[in-house]
Amino acid sequence: MIGIEKTSIYVPERVETAADLSVKTGIPEDVIIGKFGLRQKHIADASMHASDLAVAAGKKILETVDPASIDVLIYFGSPFKDYQVWTASSKIQHELGLTNAYAFELMNVSSCFPLAVKVAKDMLRSDEEIENILLVGGSKESMIVSYDNPRSRFMFPFADGGAAALMTRHSTKWETLASSVVTDGSFSKDVLVPGGGSVDMHPDGESRYIDVPDPSGMKERLDPVSLQNFERVIKQSLEKSGADELKLLLPLHTKRSMFLKILESVGLEEHQAVYLDGYGHMSALDPCYGLYLAEKEKDLQPGDIVVIASAGTGYTWAATTLRYHGGTNKEEYK
Repeated sequence: MIGIEKTSIYVPERVETAADLSVKTGIPEDVIIGKFGLRQKHIADASMHASDLAVAAGKKILETVDPASIDVLIYFGSPFKDYQVWTASSKIQHELGLTNAYAFELMNVSSCFPLAVKVAKDMLRSDEEIENILLVGGSKESMIVSYDNPRSRFMFPFADGGAAALMTRHSTKWETLASSVVTDGSFSKDVLVPGGGSVDMHPDGESRYIDVPDPSGMKERLDPVSLQNFERVIKQSLEKSGADELKLLLPLHTKRSMFLKILESVGLEEHQAVYLDGYGHMSALDPCYGLYLAEKEKDLQPGDIVVIASAGTGYTWAATTLRYHGGTNKEEYK
């Protein structure tokens, strides 16, 4: 059975609370909690970068898995990495001691985990020489948020962390079913870091930070389509999987109102999801965090259908359906 056998997360020690963010931003604490949907987030120290956060999460999986058994390593984390024009995946492969694995990267900002799971499943189906694929991601996107820029307001929950998932053709836990992906490239220039690329190789001041050049224009165009595209990819992934009853949704962190609307659109109650209000938004890592926390916190039963869903600026919406087969070892989460 092709699927996800293990997940892990790395949570930096430093905590930034809603009260801390209120001081930084001038936004009342109750608004950050109630509307932004954020009680706290975690911030990595200066010694840890995206690759280090991914390594830290990957090491947890390799405590019980032979590194020599990994055939492929895929980095699916934030494109804001230690360096530009640089493959974090090769550093991670080396530091994890994956001597038999080749490594590469997938980059689709926040939508990438459902896509990475789909790609890994397709590789396992098409190449009989591959037995195990390790997906790893890191995010240190808290560093590219300017709290003085009101246009980047929706990015104030950006946080740091690491996540990993082991996919194998011999899974006993999470069977990977079908995916659905939708892209609307008309949003390609709505969210970006202006400096550092070939357009502006010498960023200065605010151009070093992520920005929304036209927030009102983006909102006017995005609001009518975002919810329907979330609903579309979730329902299509379920339909393509032949799954009737969705038990649990594991989405990226969004503002609370959007989170509740997504749940309503697919007929779920709030307890049927993992909401990352204690972690914040960590680029593509969020649904992997959700999967890890679901095993720890939710009463999963064999046969339960779970969907990992996300969206990334650009704009791509993605969902992948999983079927739970049991086997959770609660000792792993103590």
